[in-house]
Amino acid sequence: MSSIKKYNLSNFFKHTFCEFKEVNDFNFTDNKYYKSKSNSKYYYTEEGVYRKSNHWGRVANCRWRLITINSYKNQKEVTGFAKWTDFISIKSVEKQFVIKVDYTTNRAKVILKDKETKASLFNYAEAQQKLKEINKLLKNDSWTYYYNYDSIFLKSKIVEMIINSDESLTKIKASFNETLK
Repeated sequence: MSSIKKYNLSNFFKHTFCEFKEVNDFNFTDNKYYKSKSNSKYYYTEEGVYRKSNHWGRVANCRWRLITINSYKNQKEVTGFAKWTDFISIKSVEKQFVIKVDYTTNRAKVILKDKETKASLFNYAEAQQKLKEINKLLKNDSWTYYYNYDSIFLKSKIVEMIINSDESLTKIKASFNETLK
């Protein structure tokens, strides 16, 4: 049974995950917005919240991603919008997240599942734990030299096993032929 929490202007900033979508046609012209200590601006509507900020990702105790129209770098002010229904508790045990891996950049990230998701699902804490292991594996190749496999193949197989099983990384690595080169 799903325990969907209702978010609004009084609680959306408390331990939430959200993907804000960049908007270019909204201006914070009147003084009817809230300005945070870090100079982010928030404008509340019945449907959701507009946020103008130069920092996204980890925001206080929240994880707010900005889905951009163009590439984005922190320190550039961008306005994003999210509906109240887009906010999800990162403390929930509900499995609503997937891990997306990009082997061309050797980076992985946690994203919200969509309707077509067939990948393994995790709650936020589980996804973060697996993400940490995966990004550490992808960061360098030195650990792969101790296996008789191509490093790209080995990384992808081990990452796939981390995502799709409850086995520890140690056990997963041990399942491969550990013949020293």
